[in-house]
Amino acid sequence: MAAKFTKEEIMQKIKEENVRFIRLQFTDMLGTIKNVEIPLSQLEKAFDNEMMFDGSSIEGFVRIEESDMKLYPDLDTFVVFPWTSEKGKVARFICDIYNPDGTPFEGDPRYNLKRNLKKMEELGFSAFNIGTEPEFFLFKLDEKGDPSLELNDKGGYFDLAPTDLGENCRRDIVLELEEMGFEIEASHHEVAPGQHEIDFKYSDALKHCDDIQTFKLVVKTIARKHGLHATFMPKPLFGVNGSGMHSNMSLFKDGKNSFYDPEGELELSETAYQFIAGIIKHATNFTAVTNPTINSYKRLVPGYEAPCYVAWSGLNRSPLIRVPSSRGLSTRVEVRSVDPAANPYLAMSVMLAAGLDGVKNKMEAPTAVDRNIYVMDKEEREENGVQDLPATLYNAVELLKKDEIIVEALGEHLFEHFVEAKEIEWDMFRTQVHPWEREQYLQTY
Repeated sequence: MAAKFTKEEIMQKIKEENVRFIRLQFTDMLGTIKNVEIPLSQLEKAFDNEMMFDGSSIEGFVRIEESDMKLYPDLDTFVVFPWTSEKGKVARFICDIYNPDGTPFEGDPRYNLKRNLKKMEELGFSAFNIGTEPEFFLFKLDEKGDPSLELNDKGGYFDLAPTDLGENCRRDIVLELEEMGFEIEASHHEVAPGQHEIDFKYSDALKHCDDIQTFKLVVKTIARKHGLHATFMPKPLFGVNGSGMHSNMSLFKDGKNSFYDPEGELELSETAYQFIAGIIKHATNFTAVTNPTINSYKRLVPGYEAPCYVAWSGLNRSPLIRVPSSRGLSTRVEVRSVDPAANPYLAMSVMLAAGLDGVKNKMEAPTAVDRNIYVMDKEEREENGVQDLPATLYNAVELLKKDEIIVEALGEHLFEHFVEAKEIEWDMFRTQVHPWEREQYLQTY
């Protein structure tokens, strides 16, 4: 998917693959993939950036009186969906959203990431590379074709068939992704029954966020062909591990990894330590964006390998930030709290802004915490300067509001609409009566 396509090359591919329909795909504020499908006869109009859609019907976009928006396809994102009909395949472009006057729409998450990448370039860096590990669960579909809570395997970490009955589905997902140009590095069963992970190669931030969205679409589509429902919900089941999206990040300058210094402590550069310091400073405040649902906070609890505490280490996996052992071009900082419900364009925007704040202001990273934080009591954590991540979406949103760097990373439009949506979500949850409450209180009182 790194290819750079011309219109002529795209038209040739369309002819060779018998493509009959084009999906103009984009992402809303909450990270949901949206698309407008057009017949091939309208492709020239799409090339001319003249395809319009109603932005007032999209979460976090615009009001009804200013609804017309334009789709600008990014030609480099052209891909043919391999699983579509031989009678006429479907291809897609990922699009940027523009206002009718030809200016970029500030509520477009993809544009917002581009805006933050420009700030990175102004500081002298040439690339922000990321690699993510989005985990997911596979549940069986019921007789109506709706998701059930019945898992299709009893497998555990790195298990093989027949314990891992999701293996065939996972293999088909990998094959489809490879046909679309993904470089798959590994696929395996995760810790919890029914939980899986497929790792694809790191790339520059914009391409990788596009790839995350494509990955989610492929996983869900192929799972359904196997009679399964794939979910990226952070914590679908009580008592087992939730799904994370560990995010590995590095800054590059002139083709060199700015986080690597063979003479530095742990072979990390001053820039790497400053970036870590920025992440730590803003971690509690960007959590609403990297962990954006009520359910996200059911994962961020002790005992299930997800981080709950703001610290860093080059050794253990209990803190928020880990520095994997690879060095040279592979030197990177891994933020382990992010979950796959996050809008990747927004999540990477706020983490980049946090890290760059550390670099710009030459912040000093705190001392690494190499002990298992899960076994520390609150007093020990405080002595080591370890903060707790917010425990609820409500707390996370309140912290987000107070952080000027993270608010600016989202931009005024996205910040206001995101906070409004999350406050509504919290209020709906807060006022709902849940089955647990009836089980606990109905007979007792």
